[in-house]
Amino acid sequence: MLRTPSTHVFVTISLALSIAACGKEAPKPAGPARAAPAARQPMPTGPAEYRIVVKSTWTPRSHPFEYPSGAHFSGLIGASHNANYSIFSVGSRPTPGLERLSEEGKHSPLNDEIRAAIEAGNALAMFETGSLKNFRDSLVATVQVDAKHPMVSVVNMIAPSPDWFTGASSVNLVENGAWVKTRTLTLPAYDSGGDDGRTYKAADRNTNPKKPTSRAATRHFVVNGKVKPVATIRFTKVSP
Repeated sequence: MLRTPSTHVFVTISLALSIAACGKEAPKPAGPARAAPAARQPMPTGPAEYRIVVKSTWTPRSHPFEYPSGAHFSGLIGASHNANYSIFSVGSRPTPGLERLSEEGKHSPLNDEIRAAIEAGNALAMFETGSLKNFRDSLVATVQVDAKHPMVSVVNMIAPSPDWFTGASSVNLVENGAWVKTRTLTLPAYDSGGDDGRTYKAADRNTNPKKPTSRAATRHFVVNGKVKPVATIRFTKVSP
């Protein structure tokens, strides 16, 4: 039986289309959409100076369990810095400087650690004060911050104690692209992780290896299941 011309044309076109299709790759499915990069927080254009005031709230009435005779705070030591540095961090082991500050109230070698951070460009300025023995007074210091170093960390020893201290870590003083006018925080007690003593005047019991720094959770600082802060800190912008 002879093939009709129309049938011949149909077969020829179909064959041509099949050959052409074999030479094309199937379109690849689109990959997952990439998230847009997070917008950077706008920063102030110039530096600022802050006055720092630490006031004790650690009293026999607020912290009655074994409140010690001779209670006092060591001098403050702190720095303005960026996110690559901090004097302490809960969950991290103490540096030699933090350990000695928390056990003896000494600023060395913590002051050398801060100077090294300044040399590396991760800190801007260090500040220090003397000790506080009369809790009717306050610990007062000033520090400069800038757009590259907008955070402040500060510590002081709770004395006497095995390795307890208080302070603030990486307080960011920028909000909505401007330096905050004032910021006030309550400060709990911390255990640096360098000593195993469990009372204010416990004999020295050096911890090896060092434990991670943690919130102090003994009866000295937790009353009826609630953490009792030992101080307040207030940052006030004084210039420009």
